[in-house]
Amino acid sequence: MAKEVKNVEYGLEKIFEGAQDFLPLLGTDYVEFYVGNAKQSAHFYKTAFGFQSFAYAGLETGLKDRTSYVLKQDKIRIVLTTSLVSGSPISEHVNKHGDGVKVIALWVEDARKSWEETTKRGAKSFMEPTVEKDEHGEVVRAGIYTYGETVHMFVERKNYKGDFLPGFKKWESEYQPTAVGLKFIDHMVGNVGWGEMNTWVKWYEDVMGFVNFLSFDDKQITTEYSALMSKVMSNGNGRIKFPINEPAEGKKKSQIEEYIDFYEGPGVQHLALATDDIIKTVTELKARGVEFLPPPPQAYYDEIPTRLGVHRDMMKEDIQQLQKLSILVDADEDGYLLQIFTKPVEDRPTLFYEIIQRMGAKGFGAGNFKALFESIEREQAKRGTL
Repeated sequence: MAKEVKNVEYGLEKIFEGAQDFLPLLGTDYVEFYVGNAKQSAHFYKTAFGFQSFAYAGLETGLKDRTSYVLKQDKIRIVLTTSLVSGSPISEHVNKHGDGVKVIALWVEDARKSWEETTKRGAKSFMEPTVEKDEHGEVVRAGIYTYGETVHMFVERKNYKGDFLPGFKKWESEYQPTAVGLKFIDHMVGNVGWGEMNTWVKWYEDVMGFVNFLSFDDKQITTEYSALMSKVMSNGNGRIKFPINEPAEGKKKSQIEEYIDFYEGPGVQHLALATDDIIKTVTELKARGVEFLPPPPQAYYDEIPTRLGVHRDMMKEDIQQLQKLSILVDADEDGYLLQIFTKPVEDRPTLFYEIIQRMGAKGFGAGNFKALFESIEREQAKRGTL
């Protein structure tokens, strides 16, 4: 079981009381990826993950240097942006990192105050407060850098009635694959370099007012060959959760080291997307060609009733069906959760996705770490990067 900042009997509400209220966050607004070919990436996310066409900005809307496609599924909005010119910050980002997350946009009531409060606490500015207007009203955005070249953008849209942002038009498409049941972003995980985790934990505490409510050390997240450390940061209302991973010493190269090598620096490792029916969602994703990590051995599924403990009787899912789909199960004091991880969705072994269904559990699948990372190591061995 993971070490927590405060005794679990007080609950997450008590843990989050330590969070400061100078930066109230309403939720995740959107996640923007810098990619080599946004049109083709959009087709992939629509076809494979069931996202819907939502908004567009590019040459037809007056932009000369970039194109952005916005896709939506329930409360999840992703933006895929490509540079139209060489030598731009976007093209340089893709050249160095490959396709990856550039902006984690956070929905706020006051973007100006959010930027002022964070920059005076030491954040490096990415974009000063900027008012963007069109016939639907105005949006205020401002941004700061976090680990690596990743950006937190504060988005204030209380005076805006449009679909997305000024400068974007509705994206009409005859090709609209059905959704697969993805609901919202549960959490986003960042990988940082050797000895950097505590630095960024302190940054989130001091600059963003977050609290560290779960910690995993290299004794908990370890296999025969590799290890890592992780701390989970959350804002005051618990809507935004950012686990931060750091490599640890092991016999061979950990997945975090592999990521840092190929991404060429710290960045977002994976997005965890929530569903209300993981069996239905994963079945559909597999049918659409999404590849997941291989399953753990039979013994893992034999031990699920024991792992569930007092929550055994509340489990509705059939274990054989979970095993067939390679879905993992874990439990904590509040309930259980089901989760599964895709293989990397880029040619570089960097970004991947987690599909998660929470049945009361507030944790992150600590009981699955060993099985999960052994599965990742088997994939690393195939790539020759273990």
